[in-house]
Amino acid sequence: MRSHEIDYEIKGESIQIVEVELDPRETVIAEAGAMLYMEEGINFETKMGDGSSPDQGFLGKLLSAGTRVLTGESLFMTHFTNLGAAKRKVAFSAPYPGTVIPIDLQQLPNQELIVQKDGFLCAALGTKVSITLNRKIGSGLLGGEGFILQKLQGDGMAFVHAGGTVIEKVLHGETLRIDTGCVVAFESTLDFNIESSGSLKSMVFGGEGMFLATIRGTGKVWLQSMPIRKLIQAIAPYGKNSKKEASSILGDFLE
Repeated sequence: MRSHEIDYEIKGESIQIVEVELDPRETVIAEAGAMLYMEEGINFETKMGDGSSPDQGFLGKLLSAGTRVLTGESLFMTHFTNLGAAKRKVAFSAPYPGTVIPIDLQQLPNQELIVQKDGFLCAALGTKVSITLNRKIGSGLLGGEGFILQKLQGDGMAFVHAGGTVIEKVLHGETLRIDTGCVVAFESTLDFNIESSGSLKSMVFGGEGMFLATIRGTGKVWLQSMPIRKLIQAIAPYGKNSKKEASSILGDFLE
């Protein structure tokens, strides 16, 4: 199934959204709850699966959609279709601040993209959304991230969400070591793994964590400067009952 050819516009700077323009009968699929607004004429329907295999039976759809649960995503996806006679727009936003990355799957090797489990936002109908497992199960489980990843396959546009600033790196037979969670997506030609960060002393006192993501080979990788895990850690000390608030001049008046 060829993907629908959708037009789009990325709006915003530090907190971005993607606005998709649909021709009549064109469809875009998205994660449940990602829709920000839609114009009159757009119809949405929650379905089991991504719709990339319309002739697939119920059990096949159930198995395909069920694998998404392993990534922490919903069993269902929302399909937005323009049922009007003119072009109409629908917009999507991610659940936390960041950047939207538009990626043309047709331009990638094997027309495949590997995405962190919470990175996929939306895509043109015809895009297959499945999972792929880290070959080294032990390190993936111990590292806490990178064991279960999403795989996007197709020949249309897909949109991935990243926290903070996006950095694109192109590797030519090189190795890149990255803080776990900062990898957003990478081409399937690259080898991805989770490895220990070094000696026991470095892991305990280095402040960089016990594990690092390692990417090797030739291809492109997209990184994010502020994954949701780091964002939560950064704002946690400023909670209502934190010592930092209590020590402020106005702390007693904020109760």
